[in-house]
Amino acid sequence: MEVVSWRWNRDARFGSTVSYTCAVTPYPISFTESKLVKCRVLILCTHNSARSQMAEAFLRQMAGDRFEVASAGTEQAVVRPEAIEAMRKRGIDIGGQTSKTLAQFLGQPWDYVITVCDRANESCPVFPGARQRLHWSFEDPSGAQGPGRQATFDRVAGEIEERLRQWLAEGA
Repeated sequence: MEVVSWRWNRDARFGSTVSYTCAVTPYPISFTESKLVKCRVLILCTHNSARSQMAEAFLRQMAGDRFEVASAGTEQAVVRPEAIEAMRKRGIDIGGQTSKTLAQFLGQPWDYVITVCDRANESCPVFPGARQRLHWSFEDPSGAQGPGRQATFDRVAGEIEERLRQWLAEGA
């Protein structure tokens, strides 16, 4: 890990110098006009209907000041109502999010590309433009049937939230 800091001489006439510590990162940070550029994270799943949508919302809530987050699928679907409900129970509204395909994100630079399902991981073993590629396998809650279906979405949402907290604590 590298602590990035810089010194800026605010006004040479008065001799005031201010030190700023920006961030802790595993690789160099980009600066544009003295502004910190957020790390870009793309979260991929097969349909972009549940797991990747929940992960996008969690990461935006937990560290939106540090990350620019998007999610996509290898195929397009609709955001599942059970995922919307699981997130609502956690105080996060994803009702306005839409399913997107990864085609619109190809060719863009990403600091992290994270797959959250095995099928997307197999479909995208290499993602052009990604500095780091991560895979976290979560059960597909849309495969659950019967009265326990919503409980499955709730449990998977909790697992995604915990994994993201762990990743952030590790210094992401």
